[in-house]
Formats: sequence, C-alpha cells, structure tokens
Amino acid sequence: MNDPAVTAERPGGLARRGFLRGAALAGAGLAASAAAPGTTATTTASMAPFHGVHQASAIAAPRRCCVFVSLDVTADRRAELTDLLRTLTERARFLTSGGTPSPVGITQPPVDSGVLGGQVPAGQLAVTVGVGASLFDDRFGLAALKPRRLTAMPAFPDDDLRADWCHGDLSLQLHADEPDTALHALRDIARHTRGAAQVRWRLDGFSSPPRPSGTPRNLLGFKDGTANPDATSAREMDRLIWVGRATGEPDWAVGGSYQVVRLIRMLVEFWDRVSLSEQERMFGRAKESGAPLDGDHEHDTPKYADDPKGDVIPLDAHMRLANPRTPGTADQRLLRRAYNYDRGMDANGNLDMGLLFSCYQQDLKRQFEAVQHRLAGEPLTDYISPFGGGYFFALPGVRDASDWYGRGLFG
Repeated sequence: MNDPAVTAERPGGLARRGFLRGAALAGAGLAASAAAPGTTATTTASMAPFHGVHQASAIAAPRRCCVFVSLDVTADRRAELTDLLRTLTERARFLTSGGTPSPVGITQPPVDSGVLGGQVPAGQLAVTVGVGASLFDDRFGLAALKPRRLTAMPAFPDDDLRADWCHGDLSLQLHADEPDTALHALRDIARHTRGAAQVRWRLDGFSSPPRPSGTPRNLLGFKDGTANPDATSAREMDRLIWVGRATGEPDWAVGGSYQVVRLIRMLVEFWDRVSLSEQERMFGRAKESGAPLDGDHEHDTPKYADDPKGDVIPLDAHMRLANPRTPGTADQRLLRRAYNYDRGMDANGNLDMGLLFSCYQQDLKRQFEAVQHRLAGEPLTDYISPFGGGYFFALPGVRDASDWYGRGLFG
C-alpha cells in the first residue's frame, strides 16, 4: 500500500491523447529550433547551461523571478511516465536554447502562446526538475530506486502546514529575469504535458536587487543567504551539495541533490512594529549593513568564541542557531536559494507575503533537518508561518542532446 504521508489525492481523468499530441508538438518545436537561422543552443554567460553532469540551474544565483510548481503525475503506466520525462526534457531544452516554433495549419491552434513574440529568445531561462517521494510508490515499479534519504517533508514544531500546499510527484522551477519568460515556459510545459501531469500547487517569487550592495534582502528587510557556501567551488559543492558515489545512493542518483522547498509567510504588519534593536538581535545582524552584530561588514566572521554568553549576538539569534560555526557543524551547511513572494491580501485583509525558500544539500537529515531542529522555538517564529513546500530530489543533469531527465531510473 502507498504511504499516506507521501501519497495525496491526485487529480485524474485527463485524456492521454492530449499528452501524446503535446509530445508530438514538442518534437515539431525542437526541429524548428534546430533549423532556425540566427539561433544557438548555447546559453548566455550569465545563465546556467542546460547540459551537464549536474543541473547547474540548482546552484546558480537566483534570477530576478521564478515560478515554482509542484506536479502530480496522472499518467497510469511506466511507459507514459517515461514519455512525460522525455517531453519535459525536450521542452526545457528548447525553451532554454531558444528558436522559432514550427508553423501549423490555419485550422490548428498555434504551437506557441506568442507571449514572447514569434521567436523564443536563447539564454533567458533556466529550469530545475526534481522528483518527490510519492513518485516511488507502487504505480511505476520504482520503489527500489528511491533515493535513500527522500521522504515526505514532515511538519516541524513551528509549522502550520496546509495539505494542498505540500508535497508532489515532481518539482519544476523556472528561473528567468523577466516574468513573461517564466510564464511563457510554464504555459508551454503545461500544454505539452497535459494528460500526464497536473499542477498540484504553484507559487511565484522574485529576487530583490542588492540594496545598496551585497546579498539581496528578504521582505523582513534583512540580507538573506550571506553565509552560503561558495557555489563556484566544485570542491565545496561535491562536499556539501551533490550526491556522489560514496554517499550510498542508487547509481542513477549520482550528480543530483536533495531539494527542500519551504513556503513561509511573513507576518510583516506585526514585524514592522518591532523595534530595530530587537529585530537585529533576533537575526544577529545589523539590518542596514548585514554585518554580524560584533562586526562591521556583511561577510565578517562572527566571533562566537569571544561571546560565549551571547551578550552581543544572542545565543538564540537566527544566524547563530542556523550556523554555529563549530567543527561539528561544518558539514551541515546547505546552499540557500530563496525568493520573496507577494500574494496580495488574505481573506481578512492582511498582507500576504513572505519567502519562497529552497535549499540544496547532500543529506536531508545531516543538513536541513539538523538546522531546522536547532531553529525550533527561535524568537523569529513569532513573525513567520511556514505553510507548505516539500522534499524533492533534484535529478542529475541532462548530459547531452540524447539524454533526458531521470533516464537512469529506467535502465
């Protein structure tokens, strides 16, 4: 039987013909891309490349906006799941590489929404794809291949999780510098995978520019992600982020990474009435500069050994709990990739905004969960309310033009 913590009610009843028709259109779009004059399959220098051993988009710096989507697979058979992943790869490859979709007959719907005009620009989009624990239930015969540490995300002590905003068979993150680029990609992928996958939940986010410099700020006004490991260091990424052959994972999973997504509402109207000194003591950093309270600059290393009682940086400050900077916690660091979100107002007229938090790591228990348990009950919990998200495994990269997402799962 399926694990009730993992398996949730899935939408059904979608015609498989719609998916197969979308897959056929995907092939037509790819052919057009390859033949389009003046287009190239290479991305710009600032955008993560599509092909590679890893999904480089997972660790790339956040773009200005993103769309994060959790999907339920509605396909019934293993062969249909394979078709879904192939189609998802084809669409992601085309959307990131750019090109001109094939024309169709005047009686047929257009093959593209036209949101970006007649030609999809190259190098404007990055895509990250993950799989949830529920994909490894009894539907597709994949149970023995589930990543060892992949489970449904549990509810932590300070959470207020809503079932309709949690979990999913697949995760899809679309990163771009313009909202229409991400929305165009979402519509394209939804169209071509209809009948095999359906959106379970979705949240759009944005990354603020550095103000005035350094790390971007969250909607509480503090810099977010200052203490990240160096994503440009292959050694650091292999030690902390990417699954390697020595981690005990299935062979197919080597090159992937565990992805945590947390949807966190910030009670900004209450936060804005808290004194500056109290806000800073909750974070352990100066709000303006981002410096630790015992330093002068954002990237100064806090001197916890000189402050054992927490007189300067409180012992329960967010930064001190999240990263105690001890030899025993050095391998617990994770790579944060957070976005802000704004959903307007709730039914009571309160501002509905917060953090679309995601992070990547090699081991959920050693890294994210260890940090989360230390943060339980921190003063900041009075001003935030996690309500959704999930655990996913970001798939190994698509190595070349003949490869596709999750191919190693199918032998």
